[in-house]
Amino acid sequence: MTSQISIVVVEQDADRAYEIVAALKSIGMVTINVVSERSGLAAKIKDFNPDVVLIDVSDPSRDMLEELTIASDPMSRPVAMFVDNDSRGLAKAAIEAGVSAYVVDGLSPKRLQPVLDAAIARFNMFGRLRKELEQSKRALEERKVIDRAKGLLMKARSIDEEAAYGLLRRKAMDEGRKVAEVAQALVTAADLLS
Repeated sequence: MTSQISIVVVEQDADRAYEIVAALKSIGMVTINVVSERSGLAAKIKDFNPDVVLIDVSDPSRDMLEELTIASDPMSRPVAMFVDNDSRGLAKAAIEAGVSAYVVDGLSPKRLQPVLDAAIARFNMFGRLRKELEQSKRALEERKVIDRAKGLLMKARSIDEEAAYGLLRRKAMDEGRKVAEVAQALVTAADLLS
């Protein structure tokens, strides 16, 4: 784990918060902020802008779990949640809400670093997957637009698909644009004219 990491610890019990901070300091964490009040949690976390949020809750309800998860913004940073007791289905709900690590049986100082490492690794992995999914969706949309533009050219000029793509590609090269951009312009113009 990097030594230049900032963590917000969400813990209501002052003694427990002290133990967590001591454990974090012992594994080389530099910036640790403790938030003991849940009211305004999202704003506090946003103000600190931590790399990781660590939440320690003894017995969460589904509503509390949802509130804590939303406030910690799990799509922007890894969130590790430690609970003493787990009600049926809470782990699944936490993971579906974006929590990177959900650990039952409380927070143990000796387990802290491996859990944080796993939460960070899982968050990064899902971030890469989200990015790849977005790129795939964008590529599919571009492909659809190019296919539609090719169809328009094939119909208007009585040419085959290869020739239509060649026209799009040449136009894109001449204008220093992407084929998808030229195709989108053609589709937009055709929509305006129809």
